[in-house]
Amino acid sequence: MDTRKILVVDDEQNIRVVLRGMLEKHYIVLEASDGQEAIDIARSQKPDLIFMDILMPGTDGYTACHRIKTDKATKAIPVVMLTAVGHQLNRALGKQVGADEYITKPFKKEDLLDVIGRVLK
Repeated sequence: MDTRKILVVDDEQNIRVVLRGMLEKHYIVLEASDGQEAIDIARSQKPDLIFMDILMPGTDGYTACHRIKTDKATKAIPVVMLTAVGHQLNRALGKQVGADEYITKPFKKEDLLDVIGRVLK
């Protein structure tokens, strides 16, 4: 198993469970249920990659991504927006706040592995 850490951020537990199942054979999987928790884990655990939902209560994914990407301690961590919102405007906003990639739900395991391969090369 790879010792790199991937943080999965989604307020829906079932999405976190699905992602954990897809990734845990290859990576150490960390989980957060909202943006603030993601920021805290990013600072303390320094994951190698973050999959971030956009629409979450409290601190949303855009805000969390922006804070992670503007914090000297976490700015190098790649963030992949993983969301059901696929509009071009949302993709552009994701890029603007620092997201490295953007995947829409529903997704396939191959989509995740392709992105991980590109981002963690």
